[in-house]
Amino acid sequence: MIAGLLGGATGGWVTSLMLGDSEGTSSPTASAEAAPTVIDPGSVAGVVARVLPSVVTIDVTAGAEGGNGSGVIIRSEGYVLTNNHVIAPAANAGGQVMITMSDGTEPVLAEIVGRDASSDLAVLRIPGASGLPAATLGRSGSLVAGAPVIAIGAPFGLSGTVTTGIVSALDRNPTVPAEGGGASVIIGAIQIDAAINPGNSGGPLLDARGQVVGLNTAIATAPGGQAPSGSVGVGFAIPIDYAASVADEIIRTGRATHPYTGVSAATVTAAEARARGTTPGAIIRDVEPAGPAAAAGLLPGDIITRVDDTVVTSTNDLTAATRLHHVGDTVTVTFQRNGVESTARVVLQEQSPG
Repeated sequence: MIAGLLGGATGGWVTSLMLGDSEGTSSPTASAEAAPTVIDPGSVAGVVARVLPSVVTIDVTAGAEGGNGSGVIIRSEGYVLTNNHVIAPAANAGGQVMITMSDGTEPVLAEIVGRDASSDLAVLRIPGASGLPAATLGRSGSLVAGAPVIAIGAPFGLSGTVTTGIVSALDRNPTVPAEGGGASVIIGAIQIDAAINPGNSGGPLLDARGQVVGLNTAIATAPGGQAPSGSVGVGFAIPIDYAASVADEIIRTGRATHPYTGVSAATVTAAEARARGTTPGAIIRDVEPAGPAAAAGLLPGDIITRVDDTVVTSTNDLTAATRLHHVGDTVTVTFQRNGVESTARVVLQEQSPG
């Protein structure tokens, strides 16, 4: 699955809306008995009314280029969670990141607390802020397919846009473009059918109670790798359980750490496994001599099929299963060697930025 990112230096997007009346037609007259709309606190409108003050629009300038995205206030002291790809153009080019609150007050210059290309997450801060309306973070681990969700953001620069849908699937690991022309994996992504478009990146995905359960990040690309012009009904959000953990580390230390096993691997598909008489998984190509896998006795040719309770059927699965842990954690790696299944205890180390 290849996905296209939703924010960052996307260029200028303009939406023109034309309204008019035909000659000779008359406007309907409001009934004297019409009652004002009553908002049910438990409805989508009620949820949005409570959460919207916590959603911000992010505008980025990077030289002659610009773009926009979204973010969500996660701490009342002005900390804002968003996607790294939204603010990366400004960070790399010495540009500016401006935050606009949902009430339309003047934009303010944001500080970049820290950012992490691997997880595509970043934390901003509004200088001198206090008492801001922080969103309530929920638990993405409790989501199920079919659960209703609400997305809020600024697609094409249209701040405060609300769309609804359901959780289409869980634990997706789509590959998305990364800085420097490479690729990255969204870990255990939430697949949704709520319409999200360029500018939605970094905005919150809410459950029916208004709790943030994900960060809207990408939409699937059209066949052939061409970027879609808009929502195709297949969107992806970073689970908040993972995003909050990365954000907390960035706030504490200014950076995020990533555990790794010390192997390079390739995917063994189900068809390849049948042809070889082996099993699907991630086959180890190389083992770093001083890395965690080497210390645990893993060898090139071993096929990793599970990390703890997580089934591994591809290299993306292996990356996702590893990143869900912390540096220093010990995990049980199940692997197949010469047709025999074995396990090894691997102590995860920090992956070097290079």
